[in-house]
Amino acid sequence: MNTLRQAKVGQTVKVVKLHGEGAVKRRIMDMGITKGVEVYIRKVAPLGDPVEVTVRGYELSIRKSDAEMIEISD
Repeated sequence: MNTLRQAKVGQTVKVVKLHGEGAVKRRIMDMGITKGVEVYIRKVAPLGDPVEVTVRGYELSIRKSDAEMIEISD
């Protein structure tokens, strides 16, 4: 299983599934990250947290722990 955390800078990926439950999953979905949406990886901080992405035309920073819950495909 590939996750958003494993994606490389400059890569555009598609969300396959969201893992996690309850409030955490709802928060990720409220940010616009839902099944089928394309996500472009803009930057990764030097220590790997956070990951900066572009989704649905806006920029978003995601924690490593949240990025691990987002399953992706190329």
